[in-house]
Amino acid sequence: MNARTNPIVIIGTGLAGYNLAKEIRKLDAECPLLLLTCDDGRSYSKPMLSTGYTKNKDADGLAMAGVEQMRASLKADVRTGSRVNAIDRVAKTLQVDGESIAYESLVLALGADVFRPDLGGDGGERVLSINDLDDYARFRTAAADKKKIIIIGGGLIGCEFANDLSNGGYQVEVVEPVGRVLPSLLPERASEAVANGLAALGVIFHFGHSVKGVWKHGDGVEVELSNGERLAGDLVLSAIGLRPRVSLAQEAGLEVGRGVKTDRHLRTSDASIYALGDCADVDGKVLLYVLPLMAAARALAKTLTGTDTLVQYPAMPVQIKTPACPVVVSPVLPGTAGTWDIDADGNDVKAVFRAPDGAVLGFALTGARAANPAEKTELIQQLPPILG
Repeated sequence: MNARTNPIVIIGTGLAGYNLAKEIRKLDAECPLLLLTCDDGRSYSKPMLSTGYTKNKDADGLAMAGVEQMRASLKADVRTGSRVNAIDRVAKTLQVDGESIAYESLVLALGADVFRPDLGGDGGERVLSINDLDDYARFRTAAADKKKIIIIGGGLIGCEFANDLSNGGYQVEVVEPVGRVLPSLLPERASEAVANGLAALGVIFHFGHSVKGVWKHGDGVEVELSNGERLAGDLVLSAIGLRPRVSLAQEAGLEVGRGVKTDRHLRTSDASIYALGDCADVDGKVLLYVLPLMAAARALAKTLTGTDTLVQYPAMPVQIKTPACPVVVSPVLPGTAGTWDIDADGNDVKAVFRAPDGAVLGFALTGARAANPAEKTELIQQLPPILG
């Protein structure tokens, strides 16, 4: 590889940023590498945030390595507490807290923000979200000595935290405007199985209603639903969903859609700038999961070290961390023509989505069916690639 005057700069030290740096180091041990992060640079796995109570781990317990370890293992400059204010695409520089930093290639590994609902009431400070290690630490502090948590959202994040907090000894109530859990991922019968598993832990669901407002009520909260019902609790966890972070790219004049738009090489509309992970809209696909991120990091590392490589996404089912009723799902895009074939016994469900010609386009396994590796492998082998 040719010597570089300026570094490869990666903005973000989450799973995307750090995994890309690791993949680059497998291919090039010496190229200058600079990672910028707003936080303290600890390495952790974001999916593990919804397992902390089950594993009885605080934020420090979930961290895998400190920033000094990451600097040493990556042979990289990792700058913490650094906020990128602007990108100058012509000069190929970043403005970072008043300093100008030059880059040869720039990677946006910005992640995604939690969606924050516009709620009435005076209890907004008691509505928390968990999107990173610092959020998790704040939540554990706020939830100490509390008993009842109200979760807004019954999707993947909400269900995982409902299971985890129940395992941690909390009473949990979940508010979901749609009439079932995981409505965008699972067919109705599989949703029912997950709800049954969580209900067996004591989780109470409020389906078909949204949250209008949150009020302080003594040391706790009172949550008003759209039907006028009021729920009393100690703390609210908002788990509605994620939105890719695009503002920095947008202000720099890069093309954005649901995320920062890239081609199959992860290149944005600027040939020197790439996007990776939750912030990236790769050839029209925004996949907020770990396996696509890992595949993209491997491909991008090759491109950045001199071998242009298209990212490929094979079929990559999602494992939902609800041990009360385990789930493995290969989601089906809304509007896809076909039907679900359901084989169910209690909470053990095998649901296969077939196109009109019989081709398998997606599946969902719950309970004991999700724990059967042979069944999962057989279905995966029948699926088309996401990006071939």
